[in-house]
Amino acid sequence: MAHLADIGVPTLSVPNHGETGWITQQSESRKPEVTELVAYVDGGCLGNPGPSGIGVVISGLAGGPVRIAKWIGNQDNNVAEYAALMEALQYAVALKARKLHVYSDSQVMVRQMTGEYECRSPRLYSLHWTCRKLARSLKFSISHVRREFNVEANRLAQSALKRRKKG
Repeated sequence: MAHLADIGVPTLSVPNHGETGWITQQSESRKPEVTELVAYVDGGCLGNPGPSGIGVVISGLAGGPVRIAKWIGNQDNNVAEYAALMEALQYAVALKARKLHVYSDSQVMVRQMTGEYECRSPRLYSLHWTCRKLARSLKFSISHVRREFNVEANRLAQSALKRRKKG
């Protein structure tokens, strides 16, 4: 399975900091059979390109939603959006989920993933290709959602990049 670091995107798993929700997930010892997951994903930058973070909220797990916030280095906004999608896909595949529906506020990424737009950007091509390959491992669908309906994923992405900027 491809990882963000394999394609030159550094990642940093930030320890759980209570309410900020850096990364919270189920314990490894009790992974129930997962059939259907829903993920809200977002990538954000301070500047474009600039310091970047991703936020992912995955629901459909018995233990409650998983929240992921990661610093991904200096990237542009489209790379950050794809990195967030890849994180959700990798998580779903690792859990052997059968189905994943993703919501994103990135129209470009959603339209490229659905085939409405062709991905011609050399900097996005490997991310797009990797996401499509991961998506083939499960019943995958993706929809565009307005920003006001993607607030939690956005908050996680912003908190990851701001926290890294301070540290």
